[in-house]
Amino acid sequence: MGVERTLVLIKPDGVIRGLCGNIISRFENIGLKIVAMKMIWVSKEMAERHYEEHVGKPFFVGLQKFITEGPVVAMVLEGIDAIEVVRKIVGPTEPKSASPGTIRGDFAHLSYSMADERGIAVKNIIHASANKKDAEREIGIWFSIDEIYKYENIYEKTL
Repeated sequence: MGVERTLVLIKPDGVIRGLCGNIISRFENIGLKIVAMKMIWVSKEMAERHYEEHVGKPFFVGLQKFITEGPVVAMVLEGIDAIEVVRKIVGPTEPKSASPGTIRGDFAHLSYSMADERGIAVKNIIHASANKKDAEREIGIWFSIDEIYKYENIYEKTL
């Protein structure tokens, strides 16, 4: 158990559908702290940096097109076991497999097979870092040190 930071991106489909407030409130309601947040229109180069492990794979072009087709809300969330907690709230990558109550389960229903059939990326609303190593790398891509803030939230003040 420890305080961690993780990257969360509300992807263009989430922003365009007006889901940002609803999504952000889910994280705040359980006590995770937003220590950085901004809206950005992702360049192709930034998409390559973020998805570097997928560059050259057949689905990368669709993934890059998807993340660059509209604005993205990027956040760094902080809290105890934040990476695991955020991943539970977000749900599995494939929305069709996500349980109701998760962000993907409540706001998307698309499948890998449908996306493959259409030659597009799965529109799955949100990205969350998979593990500590990915979180550190991804936060460094999206935020500079001076964009990440330290403060105590109400939960920390009462501990």
